[in-house]
Amino acid sequence: MPIIKGEDAEKEGVVEVAKLMLVSARTAPKSGGKDDIQTLLITGEEKNALAAEMEKVGAERNLEGFKRDGSNVRDSGAVVLIGVRGTRKFDMNCGACGYRDCVEFEKAEKKLGQDFIGPNCLFKVLDMGIALGSAAKMAMASNVDNRIMYRVGVAAKRIGLLSESSIIMGIPLSAKGKSIYFDRPAKA
Repeated sequence: MPIIKGEDAEKEGVVEVAKLMLVSARTAPKSGGKDDIQTLLITGEEKNALAAEMEKVGAERNLEGFKRDGSNVRDSGAVVLIGVRGTRKFDMNCGACGYRDCVEFEKAEKKLGQDFIGPNCLFKVLDMGIALGSAAKMAMASNVDNRIMYRVGVAAKRIGLLSESSIIMGIPLSAKGKSIYFDRPAKA
């Protein structure tokens, strides 16, 4: 019988759980059954490039939180990205987007704000939230430390990941003796 070191198995386990998280995000309920969710799994050098971009944003904006979270991403085994094509209409005419109806919303100029593209359909954003929750639940059920992070999505958008998504969030994953995402100093 071969011997597998715990550390090697843990690294492989984190990636396997990340794959299951992508399945959870995909199968999460969607408004009207219309799926505009995008997902991506990042490891290795691509993950480190994402961390470097987060640190770059922190330096540009003088925000320590981006630097701290970038360090967390660098120390993670994998990162799951979940985005949404939120500028697509749902045909509810609810007005939550700030427009009278979905026709006005669809005609509205979609433009980049500081971090993401808007306006977005409330139902698409809710779908993304449900997908994020489903993915995080999968990680939690597998005892893999994780945290949904806005700042990860900012950097992912800046480097062109999930290019069709108007909004992106990231979930870094770790299997260490203590959670690197919650046992840390609080910074803005």
